[in-house]
Amino acid sequence: MIVEGTAYWASIKEPNTTFEPMYTVNLVVDEEIANDFASRGHNIKQMDEGSAIVIKRKVNGPNGMVRTAPRLLDQNKQEVNLAVGNGSKIRVQYNEYDWEYAGKAGKGLDLQAVQIVDLIEYKAQDGSEFFDEDEEF
Repeated sequence: MIVEGTAYWASIKEPNTTFEPMYTVNLVVDEEIANDFASRGHNIKQMDEGSAIVIKRKVNGPNGMVRTAPRLLDQNKQEVNLAVGNGSKIRVQYNEYDWEYAGKAGKGLDLQAVQIVDLIEYKAQDGSEFFDEDEEF
């Protein structure tokens, strides 16, 4: 299944390691789409930018399994390896699933692939823009 929206806090090719390592994106969608996901049991995150669905893939699975990064494609469906910045328009391929853990149950969305429709490049705050691509700092 595919849903289109605006990306925020995207970690597509490199996992977010703040807590449990995972690939993730907060996808801001219009109210109709948000209501559809909510009616199917998914949590909707209210952000300043609008209603968002959180689509993610944990890096570590059961029995030592390590999940691969989702595919990241450009408009021409060619693989790319870059950081997707906030405000980028994207299409996300996901798989909907049910989960149960420690007496709780819910719905999840597995992040499978992302296609960039309109990229806003991620700007690092580490000073790396002062250097050419082949230079190190």
